[in-house]
Amino acid sequence: MSETIPEYTEDAFLGGQLHLRQPKSGHRAGHDAMLLAAASRAYQGERVVEFGAGVGAAGLAVAKRVGGIELTLVEIDSDLAALAGHNAVANGIAARVVVLDVTAPAQDFSAAGLTPDNVDLVLMNPPFNDAARHRASPDLARAAAHVAAPGTLDQWAAAARRILRPGGILTLIWRADGLADALAALNRGFGSLVIVPVHGDARKPAIRVLVRAVKGGKAPTQILSALMLNDEKGRPDPQTSAILAGQGRLPLAIA
Repeated sequence: MSETIPEYTEDAFLGGQLHLRQPKSGHRAGHDAMLLAAASRAYQGERVVEFGAGVGAAGLAVAKRVGGIELTLVEIDSDLAALAGHNAVANGIAARVVVLDVTAPAQDFSAAGLTPDNVDLVLMNPPFNDAARHRASPDLARAAAHVAAPGTLDQWAAAARRILRPGGILTLIWRADGLADALAALNRGFGSLVIVPVHGDARKPAIRVLVRAVKGGKAPTQILSALMLNDEKGRPDPQTSAILAGQGRLPLAIA
């Protein structure tokens, strides 16, 4: 009798504080989601929405750090949305899961309870690979999660701007070589940007940027010290390792 291969894996994040069931293949949560969560500022009682939530990794990680938030996980893939709901329950976190395309019209958001000017924090990790420069994965779910269509970031930023209250915060993670695109998308309706470059290796250029933007913000843009995943010798950076283990926050979540 052949052994059945599990369709899912059960993975620990935040040093074991958060356990997630996720597909064994396809799009899987990792460092990006945990860094996004660590960069997101939230307070008890606030309305927090994660766009493109997948299995809920980033939003649930924020909820583990900040108790009492009103969390909504938005995901287009109904199978991943079901896993996000499972993960919320399994971790004892109250969360509402909405199956919705982030690029859907405003009336679809309102029908799902996401009305304009009503959210304190949106966090998102949009598909960010340029289809013209990156070969899409043969796994359709993985490709959809990683390869951006033209205008993807503009549409996601516009949706966030619409549901955020004035002064509400958007936190996103994006590829570093696409920073100009991120700044252009956030130029409409957002300000007070704070940017943290993320380096996979201290000897190489940044691979990601974490960006915090305020709806209607007027303060000058700030670029903070870079975050290193590994040091010059290729060893995990202690500060970043502590953050990934849920033992700290990034400056974007504090300032």
